[in-house]
Amino acid sequence: MQTVAVELGDRAYPIYIGDGLLRDASKLAALLAPCIHGRQVVVFTNENINELYGEFVQNALEQYSVDTFIMGDGERFKNLQTYGAAMDFLMGKRHSRATCLIALGGGVVGDLTGFVAATFQRGVDFVQIPTTLLAQVDSSVGGKTAVNHPQGKNMIGAFYQPQAVVIDSAVLTTLSPREYAAGLAEVVKYGVIADARFFSWLEESAPALQARDPVALAHVIQRSCEIKAQIVAADERESGMRAILNFGHTFGHAIENLTGYGTWLHGEAVALGMVMAARFSERLQLLPPGQAQRIVGLLRSLDLPVELTHAVGVDNMMQAMGMDKKAMDGKLRFVVAHCIGEVSVTSDFQRQALGEVLAEFC
Repeated sequence: MQTVAVELGDRAYPIYIGDGLLRDASKLAALLAPCIHGRQVVVFTNENINELYGEFVQNALEQYSVDTFIMGDGERFKNLQTYGAAMDFLMGKRHSRATCLIALGGGVVGDLTGFVAATFQRGVDFVQIPTTLLAQVDSSVGGKTAVNHPQGKNMIGAFYQPQAVVIDSAVLTTLSPREYAAGLAEVVKYGVIADARFFSWLEESAPALQARDPVALAHVIQRSCEIKAQIVAADERESGMRAILNFGHTFGHAIENLTGYGTWLHGEAVALGMVMAARFSERLQLLPPGQAQRIVGLLRSLDLPVELTHAVGVDNMMQAMGMDKKAMDGKLRFVVAHCIGEVSVTSDFQRQALGEVLAEFC
């Protein structure tokens, strides 16, 4: 087992990474015990994940009083209706400020659980046990919690850190090819924004990653968590450098919104968003020739989309991006690339260049 620390002072927490952590009840119990300060625990999950892994978590929690909240599976359930149902559940079961919530699932479960934890009785402890690659390398780390609004993704939420993140790489064997590829999109992002050597390693290791080689996956998860932990430790609430984690996301969130949440998986939308961001960086004469094509080539080799197959329209994209929470004082902000491994945030750009990129894809 490897441990990556998220250094945030009194809000610091560990990320535990191992193969088979869920099936080892005594090991999992030892990892969870320091995070649970009362007798009550609620496991948040969906039906599919509960059938696969719910029993393992229950076995590790046998000394506690455990309730299970089952939510719908998919991005369309990450909304205020599910949030309200979760609050009704907690109050109906008479949970208190000493209750610990455990998010067992992908990014949707983790985001919803974290937001509930941040707001139930002004804040209760929670633990992330992510079961998708995307959640393991990205959404479970950093304390961003939220639900969607019809006018924008993750528009209602809070920064709220977990007590720990427990990552079992063995669960990735049950992911569908599409879900697995979607997680690799966020992995590629880390190479683009912060680590050119890691990006080159991903290019060389694409066949191993497609085969879900456990050694390659262990490296991918650990390195992704290390990069994100460093960025979050430097800028917890996204007042500065943390914004670079949004590379491709302004475009990607607009695509998710306009096509209907769940039509595109988040990682798929981010993959195309990164292609659009790279082309935009080229048009701004920031990214040297050939670098964008390397990003496109890597995404293709990992079975990720690089073209928009839905006619969403340029004007609709502009409007949807303007509603994104990353817009500041009415101005769109984009993460632009200067080279693979180095990016920056800008709201000072030629509108014509943006229009040309949107026209090319939309």
